[in-house]
Amino acid sequence: MYICAPMAQKKSKPSIHTVLTPQLLDLYEIKDSIVVIIDVFRATSTMATALYNGARKIIPVDSPELCIEMGKQTGGVTAGERDGKIIPGLSYGNSPSEYPRSFIENKILVITTTNGTKLLHMALKQGAKDIITGSFPNFSAVANYLKEQGVPVILACSGWKNRFNIEDTLFAGAIIEALKDDFTIHCDSSLMANQLYCQHKDDLAQYIQTTTHWHRLAAYGLEQDMLYCISIDSAPSIPIYKEGALVNGL
Repeated sequence: MYICAPMAQKKSKPSIHTVLTPQLLDLYEIKDSIVVIIDVFRATSTMATALYNGARKIIPVDSPELCIEMGKQTGGVTAGERDGKIIPGLSYGNSPSEYPRSFIENKILVITTTNGTKLLHMALKQGAKDIITGSFPNFSAVANYLKEQGVPVILACSGWKNRFNIEDTLFAGAIIEALKDDFTIHCDSSLMANQLYCQHKDDLAQYIQTTTHWHRLAAYGLEQDMLYCISIDSAPSIPIYKEGALVNGL
């Protein structure tokens, strides 16, 4: 008697979801996913740059007071901004240009920012197992890492003071474009982010200058910072959160 062999099970693809603002994070189950913290202007661009330029590690904290205290404990460089300005009591700001290799190599950076570091700590409190940070300067490194891991992904946009912003959503859309053949996307915010990126990927530098965050930071003379923050692969690194700090996974 002929017995049919069992059919091979087709391996299911992992999912990608996009969280458009920190206020929406608690609507998502993140414990079994890699959470990508996205804060294009400028926290995650600065983190990628500092680690690419040889920083030993980055300690992200969610308050200026803790930043000062951790700086004293570790001997690290303290950095932070609120509303685009250096916080009194801290030594440096949140500009990628402040952290060339000649300055940051082998140093510890302790940093607090308006949006990105707060979202990272929200993800930790919600039980995220694996956290990395992403921005256009480390775009390909992030995309390749996520593809290699092959587990569900949460693209967490920092926005601006819990509101939606375009630049973080554009980066989420770029990552989705790179991964869409290897992941399942049944998420309207991911579909929207991808469509927005595909619509503007050829005029990114022009389009980004129409955004509210561009105008907000341009008032402080930070246009070159922002153009750097949308430069693809200018600082290839994988900031991975381990034991209280971000280290370079490359």
